[in-house]
Amino acid sequence: MSHRPPSGLAAVSAALLAMSRPLEVRDVLKTIIASARELLDAEYAALGVPDDHGGFAQFVVDGVGDEQWKAIGPLPRQHGVLAAMLHDARPERLADVREDPRFGGWPAAHPDMSDFLGLPIRDGDEIIGALFLANKRCPKPEGSCGFTAEDEELLAMLAQHAAIALTNARLYERSRELTIAEERSRLAHELHDAVSQKLFSLRLTAQAATALVDRDPARAKGELHQVAALAAEAVDELRAAVVELRPAALDEDGLVATLRTQVQVMDRAHSARVSFESLGVRALPAAQEEALLRVSQEALHNALRHSGAAHVDVTLTRRDGGTLLRITDDGGGFDPAATRQAGRHLGLVSMRDRASGVGGRLTVESAPGEGTTIEMEVPGG
Repeated sequence: MSHRPPSGLAAVSAALLAMSRPLEVRDVLKTIIASARELLDAEYAALGVPDDHGGFAQFVVDGVGDEQWKAIGPLPRQHGVLAAMLHDARPERLADVREDPRFGGWPAAHPDMSDFLGLPIRDGDEIIGALFLANKRCPKPEGSCGFTAEDEELLAMLAQHAAIALTNARLYERSRELTIAEERSRLAHELHDAVSQKLFSLRLTAQAATALVDRDPARAKGELHQVAALAAEAVDELRAAVVELRPAALDEDGLVATLRTQVQVMDRAHSARVSFESLGVRALPAAQEEALLRVSQEALHNALRHSGAAHVDVTLTRRDGGTLLRITDDGGGFDPAATRQAGRHLGLVSMRDRASGVGGRLTVESAPGEGTTIEMEVPGG
């Protein structure tokens, strides 16, 4: 362990703490390889998650610049030493990977590698990835590997925690998929209500026009114009259903666009006017964007279903180095203290938990007859 940085123990602790956060899979992989490369003082590190077709579903590297990585070309296939680690589930420590009989070469832009240390990442009996390092930064006698048995032991420990982190990241992404499915169902219900109301009004107006055709043709004509207008509105709502019921895609659209879409749906689906404004907000970590979106959904649900509000305003702004979400309504309001004592939390406990879970805070201001303002502030943005 003589070539490991003096702060190795602290770095191990920091790496394990980083891997324990609820990150997405690719973020977890980057954390793992950056930690491994730093701890073992290697020039290159990589981690691959295999797919079922002989390639890799995920493959991330550390120590290779973006331009060089683009020049290397497509992701590697499962072959050579990588395939051995994935299929035979055994570690590989080599003095020169180029001299190994399983070595099949690499693209022209690929960096030159010599000494090599690699381990499979296992979840029970399943091999879920391969972690490897190359080119230990230390003096190497001719024909010997710079990586030691102690290095292998430390990398094995990281691989064990990597398995846990990868499994947790997969569960986190599946949880997000389930949440998105629930949100689609909720939006479908909201839009169904809106379209049903339009169709019900259209039916009543058509019946009135039918009754007036003989005795008051002029009024019947006016009612038929109203039928045409209602039908156009119903068509607009159905078009909205087709567009808006796609899964909410924070990763693709970002928080601002996703929140704006949500507010537009609510504005169409309810009699209350719902507005949205965003000022100077930049992209945030995925966990923070997820929490802000879910808090806004819960607050909007409360305002539109329970408060009797005529107006609900949603704003997302930068403030004092952070990002502030504010949902304000002019509804009936409530006494937060009395609500808490009575056990009727209106989702406030869940919203506070979401805020604190991403390093933010949630405040609620309300009083009977004076509406409600809910604010959630997170660092960054």
